[in-house]
Amino acid sequence: MDYAKMRAIAEELTGFAEHLEGAWNVEIGPSGPFLAMMSPSKRHQGTVRRIRNQLNKQLPATHPGYVCENGPEIEHPSIGRMRRPDAVVIPEEVLDEEGLAVDATRVLAVVEIVSPSNPDNDYTEKLADYPAMGIGHYMIVDPRTGTIEVHSAPCKGRYQDKNAYIFGDSVPFSAWKVETGAFRRYGKAGDSVS
Repeated sequence: MDYAKMRAIAEELTGFAEHLEGAWNVEIGPSGPFLAMMSPSKRHQGTVRRIRNQLNKQLPATHPGYVCENGPEIEHPSIGRMRRPDAVVIPEEVLDEEGLAVDATRVLAVVEIVSPSNPDNDYTEKLADYPAMGIGHYMIVDPRTGTIEVHSAPCKGRYQDKNAYIFGDSVPFSAWKVETGAFRRYGKAGDSVS
């Protein structure tokens, strides 16, 4: 199925999702468009906010004109993918453009916070999709285990480099550092590491 048809189906699903109870997200993965329920916890959102705030303080020095935001879809029509990362580093000017999705070729980096209910989406599907989309840097933060993976150097549809960290580390991510001492694990009352 060509991307235009998949995108049309995704838009229909988005309209359908607006009438459902709860929060829903539509993405286009290897099998085509799909509807997934979103239920990010407060800890999930807190981690996204911490990363976004840290990167936005560093971006003016390393990549002027870029911002880290959550929400915009990214798409790569030639490979038939559309994803919505938890956080994405993009040129600030794209936020003023018409349309719903950002061209993946304009994305410097993405961040995903693993949900307890669907970890394979971040560790398998998106770990294949993001390098295929040409996105140079991908950070996976896993509050279930207190671990972080940083993937980089996309080549032939996969990342060549992977570095592992734990909550509490100072994590190199592209040209930036992400301090993870305040990150919280799921189900741990206020503790960042256990």
